[in-house]
Amino acid sequence: MIMVLRRLVGAVLALIVLSVVVFIATSVLPGDAASIVAGPTATAEQRARVAADLGLDKPVVTRYLEWAAGAVQGDLGTSYMGRRPVADAIADRLPASLLLAGLAFVVLVPVALILGTYAGMRSERVVSTASLMLVAVPEFLLAALLVIVFAGWLGWLPAVSLVPIGRSPLSSPSVLVLPVLSLALAGAAACSRIVRPAVAEAMRTPHVEAARLAGIRGTRLVFRHVLPGTLGPVLQMMFAGFGVLVGGAVVVETVFGYPGIGVELQRAVVTRDLPMVQGIAVVLGAVSLIALLLGDLVTRRSR
Repeated sequence: MIMVLRRLVGAVLALIVLSVVVFIATSVLPGDAASIVAGPTATAEQRARVAADLGLDKPVVTRYLEWAAGAVQGDLGTSYMGRRPVADAIADRLPASLLLAGLAFVVLVPVALILGTYAGMRSERVVSTASLMLVAVPEFLLAALLVIVFAGWLGWLPAVSLVPIGRSPLSSPSVLVLPVLSLALAGAAACSRIVRPAVAEAMRTPHVEAARLAGIRGTRLVFRHVLPGTLGPVLQMMFAGFGVLVGGAVVVETVFGYPGIGVELQRAVVTRDLPMVQGIAVVLGAVSLIALLLGDLVTRRSR
């Protein structure tokens, strides 16, 4: 119980640090939110009035404390653009992002298990090197390469993931394929590197050696003797993988124009919509931290 409380306190502190860093970073971004809201033809007096209405004339510390006080109560502030509650905008966009991350997760887990198990059982350098190279490739570059191949050269899939307003992305499955692959491949490469050393260590245990001497091979050896000994790292990989996917979805959504929270974040950054940037960053950070926290707790329980 004490360990759980420590983890929870650590997660809360991490969120506070994240919120402070994001708030400071967005506050020092070049550009003036008041000027953008007021419009290009606004006078200095009009811009000053808009800044006062938005609270931008207050010190940074005061603005952060006011935002934090509201966030504790579930109020993430109001968007500068359209004056819409940030929480409502996130609630509209987040389900599509979670859907994308969930589908990528379904692809990621078996691919990571297969690659990690194969590399761990055979000490396969080719697979290990390939996964390391794939980890080093940014999501946006991997997404661009997939677009060039499958949308440009082959013409099999759409290059963008445009979904009509009011419709679910599931209504057009083809628009999900490339974003899901972009997320899953990058995530699987990283997660397979968690599985590989665990499998290599399991292969050296006495009961696995005995099973091999008894003539047990192939999938029977893997599922009955190897993977059960790697349960902790595998569970950790799964939960950590979902957290990685949620964060990576922001980049991939921007590349494909997918109607998730990533597109909303890009718009907020461009328009200097500070409450929206702050709210999205904290929510995504919370989702990732929850996934990592659950993974850590489940891993400890499985030991």
